[in-house]
Amino acid sequence: MSNIKSINGLMKYLREKHNIQIQGSYHKKQLKNIGYYHGYKGYRYIKKPQNRINFNTFNELMAIIDFDNRIKALLYPQVMFIETALKSYALEIIIQNAKTENFSEIYSNLMTDYKSFSNQSDNYKNAYKKRLDTYNRIQNVIANSYASDNNIVSHYLKNDESIPIWAIFEIITLGEFGNLISTFDLKTRKSISKDVGLNIAFDSSGKLIENIIFLIKDLRNAIAHNNVIFDTRFRNRRVSQTLLKVLSYDTSIQEINFNSITDYVILVIYILKKLNKTNIELRRILSEFMRIVDILKQNIPQSTFNQIILTNDLAKIKKLQIFIKK
Repeated sequence: MSNIKSINGLMKYLREKHNIQIQGSYHKKQLKNIGYYHGYKGYRYIKKPQNRINFNTFNELMAIIDFDNRIKALLYPQVMFIETALKSYALEIIIQNAKTENFSEIYSNLMTDYKSFSNQSDNYKNAYKKRLDTYNRIQNVIANSYASDNNIVSHYLKNDESIPIWAIFEIITLGEFGNLISTFDLKTRKSISKDVGLNIAFDSSGKLIENIIFLIKDLRNAIAHNNVIFDTRFRNRRVSQTLLKVLSYDTSIQEINFNSITDYVILVIYILKKLNKTNIELRRILSEFMRIVDILKQNIPQSTFNQIILTNDLAKIKKLQIFIKK
């Protein structure tokens, strides 16, 4: 019990053990607002705990937290818009190709990616298992929604009717949506990508749309759960080379690798442009991002800033400005 520290004790600990200038009622209130464990411990490093930030003052820590929060506020409405739009585009293609809204028929007729492999191969087995797992998880979501008295689900089940695919899209997560898309046949996946306006010239496997969904999902979930995003530590998957090629080709921006939050801004603006957001709206988003970056630069040491906004990010932003004008 002797190791338990009050806010005053934590402030003293930061001063004496980490040489951070923190004192007074204002800093005390800020520390209480952000929380020591979510705030200080969550933002004391970049990407990995071993890469500690050498804060001199508590204000520097708060500048990074403020940057993180501003980026979340900027991007969250955009990723929510993207989620809704991608589901809408996919829904239209799925119904058009399946000629039905019935999920069981869609399962039988379109969720057939496994057929692209030899039935003697491990790829076939893995793809079939993924199909089964996806179907079962969706059934569990339906069951949980019914137990929670979801109006849409309850309406269909109480009338002993199958739940249409559009209703399923309303209740599944973005990640489950990505899993579902990945089980569809090549024609359906490519048709969705083409309808969204994506460049499918590089996309022989038809996985471009699902790769985008999963990248956006990681970002969306990190923001929604108020996790740290400024250093992209939330990314938990390798980015497909196809997506990187498409982004570089279409935007003329080189060295996109998603090691910087700037690359996620590029991706969001790229998708929004494909979804016909106006150039005025896209310029507003980018201008706000640049303003947020500038505020950060003014309030932390240059060496720390360069680990967050990488040296080639400014060149990327200039190229993104040109892409928006196209």
